[in-house]
Order: sequence, then structure tokens, then C-alpha cells
Amino acid sequence: MTQAVSRTPARVARYDLSAGQVLVASCVAMAAIVLLDLMDGRLGPLYSVGFVLVVVTAPLSVDVRGLFPTGVLPPVLLIASLLAVCLFAPDAIQVNGMAEDAGTIARLIAGTIDHGLTLVIGHGLALVLIALRIIGAPER
Repeated sequence: MTQAVSRTPARVARYDLSAGQVLVASCVAMAAIVLLDLMDGRLGPLYSVGFVLVVVTAPLSVDVRGLFPTGVLPPVLLIASLLAVCLFAPDAIQVNGMAEDAGTIARLIAGTIDHGLTLVIGHGLALVLIALRIIGAPER
């Protein structure tokens, strides 16, 4: 008779990424999401869903000692990705009431406000996952 052997948390923790690796992977994933979503010429629901998935995945994949950067990641990632869109494809940010000739900063602010709920949901879920990871971490 054979027994099914489950992985202990210490064994699974060997596969955690460092904080730097998670930040690079998150930026690359967000860049891919932005490029895919810009195929139709504007930012849409794919951007929002992709952003939430990236910021939720980051705390799940990082080592417990590297959780702080994943807590700071969501607002920085949102603003950086929107700034890149403002610089390279400014017409992709379409917000009701925004002037057609709005500058980069105006588009960045309008895009940030427009995706504010996405930021709140993503950051809130990331903070909850960080708290759960800290509570569930084995004592060393």
C-alpha cells in the first residue's frame, strides 16, 4: 500500500521567487497585457482584469521575506503602465469629459481616476493575500 505524500510548506517554499524576480515578472506581464489591450486602440476591461491578476499573483509567488515590495507594487504598476500608454499611445486613454487635446499629465490623471476602482480592488486583494501569507508563515 502506498501513501500519498503531500508537500510540506517548507518544501513548497523552495519555489518562491525573490522580490526582484517578482517585480520584473509583474512589469513584463503588465507590459504584455497593455500591448494586447492596445490592439483595438484603447484600454478596456482586459487592462483592468489583467492588472488585478498581476497584483494578486505577486504576493502569492514571492518569498515571505519579500512581501513588502508586493504591497507597494499596485499603485506604482498602475501609474507606470498608464504613463507608458500616455507617452506612446495617448489616444488609447479615452475618458468621458476629457478634452481631445489634453496633455500627458492630464491623460495620466484622467486614466488613473478612471481605473481607480481597479486599483482599489487589486490593492485590497493584494494586501489581504499579504496578510494571509504572514499569518500562515511557519515560525523560523
